[in-house]
Amino acid sequence: MIEETAEIRQAVKIYKALGEPTRIKIAMLLTEERNLCCSDIGSKLESVAGSTLSHHLKQLTDCGLLDLRKDGTYIYYSVNREIAQKYAPYLLE
Repeated sequence: MIEETAEIRQAVKIYKALGEPTRIKIAMLLTEERNLCCSDIGSKLESVAGSTLSHHLKQLTDCGLLDLRKDGTYIYYSVNREIAQKYAPYLLE
């Protein structure tokens, strides 16, 4: 029997997060363009409300797929390439 490890729990979180089409779009966008703030991501996706976008970004950050960097009142997001390579390499193609 395979024991549940931290790695398995992280994989489950990542795959759950990527189970939402908008989140996959966000992750794919951030593999192409790094360090985008929420408003930049929202303008590129167009059909996502700000509060919904914040929720999606939180899910992707909480599972470890996105890194964030705070600069004043702005938060900039980028894909954690090491995690993406390990759990979702198709994002980097």
